[in-house]
Amino acid sequence: MKSAMAVRVLFFFAGLYDALLGLAFALAAPAIFTRCGVEPPNHFGYVRFPALLIVIFAVMFFAVVIRPQANRNLIPYGILLKLCYSATVIYYWIVAGLPNMWKPFAIVDLLFAAAFVWAYVGIGRMAAAEADRR
Repeated sequence: MKSAMAVRVLFFFAGLYDALLGLAFALAAPAIFTRCGVEPPNHFGYVRFPALLIVIFAVMFFAVVIRPQANRNLIPYGILLKLCYSATVIYYWIVAGLPNMWKPFAIVDLLFAAAFVWAYVGIGRMAAAEADRR
């Protein structure tokens, strides 16, 4: 049961992180770009739409908090989200240069991806152990 609590805590913080980050960029993208000294895109819809998608993923992470075993099937989508963002940022970081604003998020997302893999495997093991007890 300690693992179940750890999974809940992990996904609570992942949900909180993505909700706050998504809402920040959805509501205050111009100010964030200005403060970080990053040239904004020609239309903030390019930022706000993905930001709101991040909020949707936050809702999904909170679903895992509520019922980890029942919602285990959602975890691979979170892993893919985190890996896609990290891979994109790291690629452009290496190949073309990238504003520093995006780099910490890529590192945090890599850590979340690894933790999500741990959670996915752990929940699977818990479910198997529970099935063996029956």
